[in-house]
Amino acid sequence: MTGMEGGLAQRAAEQYGLLSLADLAEHGVSRGARRHLVESRQLELMARNVYGVVGSPASIERDLRLGLLCLGPGALVSHEAAARLHRFDRARPDAVEFTVIRSRRSAACPFTVHSTEVLGRLDRVTVDGFACTSATRTIIDVARLRIPAIRLEAAIDSAVRTGASSPVTLAARLADLRGRGRWGCRLLDVLLEDSGGHTRLERLFLALVRRAGLPRPRTQVIHRRGTRTFARVDFCFDERDLVVEVSGQHGHASDADRSRDAQRRNELRDVGRRVLEFTWRDVTRRPDHVISILTTALDSSSSGFWLPQQPQARR
Repeated sequence: MTGMEGGLAQRAAEQYGLLSLADLAEHGVSRGARRHLVESRQLELMARNVYGVVGSPASIERDLRLGLLCLGPGALVSHEAAARLHRFDRARPDAVEFTVIRSRRSAACPFTVHSTEVLGRLDRVTVDGFACTSATRTIIDVARLRIPAIRLEAAIDSAVRTGASSPVTLAARLADLRGRGRWGCRLLDVLLEDSGGHTRLERLFLALVRRAGLPRPRTQVIHRRGTRTFARVDFCFDERDLVVEVSGQHGHASDADRSRDAQRRNELRDVGRRVLEFTWRDVTRRPDHVISILTTALDSSSSGFWLPQQPQARR
């Protein structure tokens, strides 16, 4: 074989224009044929044992595939690059990082390579066709990079929102890794205390509740009638049949949004839930007001729909 054709061209197309030495051998390309492909400017050496089709477009995905092919079986996209694959909020868009078992560490890869002695089965997943660290392991790894707390919060909340991880799973895996004497992420410990919501505002509300010494509510609670789901609420204090919703800085402004919200509140009232609503401004600028209203509601045993009077919106 002296040219790029058939199955070899297809394999290159599947790998963002890349071919490993093993790919070439599998398709019957001898050492001499490989040298011809390089000399005729059809292939170029990209990294140890990895060739690229000349003219194939550069991309982050190509770099990720290049690293995995270069590092060989067992390597995983990890850290900031894995955060991007998992679509964590505030993830770096340009990161290219990998993790390998320490005994397989090699300096030949042109990208950042981390090594570890602990990489369990539960730490490995496939995302968009790339071997990658799990969402849980990725959060623990980026925590060790000492990224800003707001970015680590976003990673945790993104994983919880998509169901890729949970506070319980994160705490358990962190404890297991720390038990081996390799980890000590105090920031992650702190941030897990107020995790479980889907947004930063929900996290701020949970922190407010914790600091006030109030009982922690359940988060993202689904309400059903028969097989029909009619509401997923931000927080639920089950012992007082109390639902709390928090809304962003702009809230629901359209008539359709308000109509859906009203129907939702009415259905929650019909199943015996009281409803409190707080805005971004309430939680961030009027925390004492929030705690006062919430404490009164938790002390009350009345049932049905109850919404405290809110201040008029600023014009």
